[in-house]
Amino acid sequence: MTSLTITPGRSLRGAITVPGDKSLTHRAIILTALAEGTSTIETYCQGEDCLNTMRAFQGLGIPITQTPTELTVCGKGFWGLSEPSAPIDCGNSGTGIRLLTGLLAGQDFFSVLTGDESIRRRPMGRVVEPLREMGAVIGGRKGGELAPLAITGAGLHGIEYTSSVASAQIKSSLLLAGLFAQGKTRYKEPSLSRDHTERMFQFFGIPLTQEGGALVLQGRPSVGWRGIHMIIPGDFSAAAFFLVGATIVQGSDVTIRNVGMNPTRTGLVEVMRKMGADIQVLGLREAAGEPVGDLRVKSAPLKGVMIGRDLIPKTIDEFPVLCVAAAVAEGDTVITGAEELRVKESDRIATMSLELKAMGAQVEERPDGMVIRGLGRGGENGRLKAAGKAESHGDHRVAMSLAIGGLTAEESMTIADTSCVDTSFPNFEKALADLLAQPA
Repeated sequence: MTSLTITPGRSLRGAITVPGDKSLTHRAIILTALAEGTSTIETYCQGEDCLNTMRAFQGLGIPITQTPTELTVCGKGFWGLSEPSAPIDCGNSGTGIRLLTGLLAGQDFFSVLTGDESIRRRPMGRVVEPLREMGAVIGGRKGGELAPLAITGAGLHGIEYTSSVASAQIKSSLLLAGLFAQGKTRYKEPSLSRDHTERMFQFFGIPLTQEGGALVLQGRPSVGWRGIHMIIPGDFSAAAFFLVGATIVQGSDVTIRNVGMNPTRTGLVEVMRKMGADIQVLGLREAAGEPVGDLRVKSAPLKGVMIGRDLIPKTIDEFPVLCVAAAVAEGDTVITGAEELRVKESDRIATMSLELKAMGAQVEERPDGMVIRGLGRGGENGRLKAAGKAESHGDHRVAMSLAIGGLTAEESMTIADTSCVDTSFPNFEKALADLLAQPA
């Protein structure tokens, strides 16, 4: 078990880049593995979640070579995967296991997907149920509700499915299954979740259309897609920690370069600006079918806001660090419609309530969110205190959020069990130290 000690008292200054987007890296590995010929994926996310997806495809017979800056994937075409000789370990990645479940459901071989203790607690029925409607044969704990999942490849058929929740993982799992299904798959969701899969399908030239508010995919395309060179933008969810940190620590001025600015991901910018943050988006451009820009953030006083269900899908991964911003703002922040956060790597409503209370914040936990009574006064951000024993709860985003909160304290704070940070941001501690080391 590792720990991270945060020493406050300095502002964050300078320019950094963040790891390649985790969500995009997963999808890039999947689609290049199904391509015909060699692809290169530049500035990919080197977090353990994505490396586990890379290893999964190596186990499925796809040659992949890795350098610190690039993956080279030798795709074997649409039907080129082969039966793995051992269970596939997805580690801590909900994206990895759910997308692979959809992909492998349509293959003609047997496979088993598992993960760490956290993944084995997370709900899998939300993808297993519609995949079974498509003809998938999937077994698992509690009737397929929990991993490990045993998948016996079967012939799939397209279905029309309306999801009760806006989830990019459910959507992407069914679209990947739909590629291998006979006929059309139609998918609807109550509001737009992250659209990385749709954009990447378009980037590779995979036909996907919209009809009457539904995504429509014709299965088993007659023509495959070729290998390609891709540059993965920086992960907005990784940038979020520095975006909040630079806002709440007085005297800060940080530029985060080459950040993915997909509008289904950037709800935090919208919320933070509403709270009073000074955030500029510079040099908008495109990479791998995604909008990319540079973020310049300066410290600013914040005020509490209302965050409703409509904003939750666009802030789902940034919720823990958003709670830190709310805790030091002036006034109350009320978060509703966020019950989905209870089934992430941890119950993020419960864990952030517990940890922020230990840091002196006033938090009222509710079934679908919380009320955070900010510590700010008189147009100035407040300060949290160092928790006697801060815990990550095995959740990488909770660990990094507590580190940002600790920057406002009056004394050093140590966060226990921070090895989980490696799942998404292996160099987080160094990146933070570099910003804190720049002269004012």
